[in-house]
Amino acid sequence: MSELSFQLYSARNVTSLGDFIDGLASLGYRQVEGFGGLYADADSLAARLKQNAITMPTGHFGLDQIEDTSSALKIAETLGVKRIYCPWIAPEQRGTADASWVQLAEPLAKAAEAFTAEGYGFGWHNHDFEFVPTSSGRLPMDIILETAPKLEWECDVAWMVRGKVDPLDWFDRHGSRVSAVHVKDIAVAGEALDEDGWADVGHGVLAWETLFGKVKEKTKVQYFVAEHDAPSDPMRFARRSMETWSSWAV
Repeated sequence: MSELSFQLYSARNVTSLGDFIDGLASLGYRQVEGFGGLYADADSLAARLKQNAITMPTGHFGLDQIEDTSSALKIAETLGVKRIYCPWIAPEQRGTADASWVQLAEPLAKAAEAFTAEGYGFGWHNHDFEFVPTSSGRLPMDIILETAPKLEWECDVAWMVRGKVDPLDWFDRHGSRVSAVHVKDIAVAGEALDEDGWADVGHGVLAWETLFGKVKEKTKVQYFVAEHDAPSDPMRFARRSMETWSSWAV
């Protein structure tokens, strides 16, 4: 059975992250994924994870963090991160011309070269904005992958669905680039409005039981990461998602 990791961004608003990590361990999680806001005290975080026999094989690092390659590598080494994913750019950084996406992809390509040379994987994590056509009609995600040929891809399937593209088509064309997948669910239309329309894994509309087989067949996925962008109760999300995952025995 594949491990289900947990993106700690889903718990960014909890009172005590340490207590939350303890709770994840009690639910059976053995992996988590970090994000940039956690790395200021990487030593303490690493100690709490070790105390709970939890590893952090993947982590999100912002563009500003990957620019300082040596610092990013030190954080990754401290936390045991093996694959680094750049997760997002602000709306004001998203242009409508092809050139603006080439401008994003070029430093990503350089980062991929640098981190790969040090034995780490490096990739991009998508949202929906990468699937909004540019003024030429091309999709930014195609431009990013083309411009940065060594860039891996952490594929967020639910954001792709919100971006109105077919994930399976992208798996057919770029599956060899996919090294991790975010396991996220979308609520029934009109429900969970206080949670931005997201759902706990298995409690939404995405056919994940079918998708898992396709992901494994068509990609190079090594990590499955549960994420909810706006859970009102992060521990409920963690618990119900693990219950679903365990029942699927994927």
